[in-house]
Amino acid sequence: MSAITSAAPPELLPTATVVPGLSPDLVPYARGLALQASAVARLERGADRGTVIMLEHEPVFTAGRRSDPAEYPADGSPVVPVDRGGRVTWHGPGQLVCYPVIRLRRGAGVVDLVRALETAIIAAMSDLGLTGTRVEGRSGVWVQREEGPAKVAQIGLHARAGIITHGMAVNCCNDLAPFAAIVPCGIRDAGVTTLTAMAGRRITPAEFAPLLEVRLAAAIAELVA
Repeated sequence: MSAITSAAPPELLPTATVVPGLSPDLVPYARGLALQASAVARLERGADRGTVIMLEHEPVFTAGRRSDPAEYPADGSPVVPVDRGGRVTWHGPGQLVCYPVIRLRRGAGVVDLVRALETAIIAAMSDLGLTGTRVEGRSGVWVQREEGPAKVAQIGLHARAGIITHGMAVNCCNDLAPFAAIVPCGIRDAGVTTLTAMAGRRITPAEFAPLLEVRLAAAIAELVA
């Protein structure tokens, strides 16, 4: 596990960022859960103020608390149930997953954090000359296209005693075929896209992670206890 070099000022870094694996060193989903559990334990004993974990997972379908089995993969692929918000989604190579394991300050809520995460992703996209937007009533980051909106980043969080786990996933250069096997995030009336498709060139998680790390540090600085 290693830290990535940040260009953010130290005062904007309440958390440490670690990268346990990017392609070709994919991280099993179970290890991602274990890393979050370790980060929570450090928070609970006051060892630090939080950890931002960035990685690429081995291919996996996961189902949040609001998932409908009717939206699971039609081919019977296994689905891992998790305690985050949201519904069914996919993680895998080419997708940057980010887990900001933090304690929210008094007065800050989960919705505040969701908006901060969206802000960070949109800002990091702008660093690449790409435009991301919000869609009213729906979380995550979207792209407006002639054929309709498409989701480029997903957000699903879990909060317990003010401590946040799980996080966000940004489609960088991943294959979109797995999303065709499910109803991603329960959304039937919109598409899914990647940063690569938007840019017309390959954008990897390794390229996007440092941009997101800086933007995320600024976005969550006032929310972290």
